[in-house]
Amino acid sequence: MTAGLVQHASGCSSRFLPSLPENKILVAQHPLLIVANQTATLVCNYTYNGTGKEFRASLQKGTDSSVEVCFISWNTTKISSNSNKGFNCQGSHDKDKVIFNLWNMNTNQTDIYFCKIEVMYPPPYVYNEKSNGTVIHVKETPTQIQEPQSAIPLWILATVTGILALYSMLITAVSINYWQKSKKHMYRQSDYMNMTPRHPPYQKNKGYPSYAPTRDYTAYRSWQP
Repeated sequence: MTAGLVQHASGCSSRFLPSLPENKILVAQHPLLIVANQTATLVCNYTYNGTGKEFRASLQKGTDSSVEVCFISWNTTKISSNSNKGFNCQGSHDKDKVIFNLWNMNTNQTDIYFCKIEVMYPPPYVYNEKSNGTVIHVKETPTQIQEPQSAIPLWILATVTGILALYSMLITAVSINYWQKSKKHMYRQSDYMNMTPRHPPYQKNKGYPSYAPTRDYTAYRSWQP
């Protein structure tokens, strides 16, 4: 009888003892990010009900989380961040969330990314269970064909073009003026040639005009003293 009462009392006491806080981290991520301008911002929201003082959060790439893209560490007074050489990533911390900013992303970096948050100090070491992750889809950036730029400045080309155009106009004006003067000279010379008297085609001897009477020498031969 006494033993039964003791057992019943112990059971009641254990039932009414307050439960100890569970040292656990929960992480929530957006399931999909579409990257059209090579820049992505991934937000890791988390809840923690422990007494940790120093934390570390990392962004991990791949289904097996084999690549650590970048990480951030912080405590009550200090924050530090580091990025993998193959990525451009910067982490920041704000109350109940960790933000990872990525830029200059390419299509080869399309994958699923996971946030991992760890309690580094004081013990015990705790980290979150693996979340569903975020698929970052990096769209291909359309290539823009740029025309090769001339090494000569535009204003120099415009000046040279203007000078050549002016020179061409001057040459044309001089040529037209010369042609008009030559044409007038030819007309004057032609008029002068038309005004010069010409001999009839039947006149052979220039010493005797065509209208002079012909002498009769027979009269002189018939007269004798």
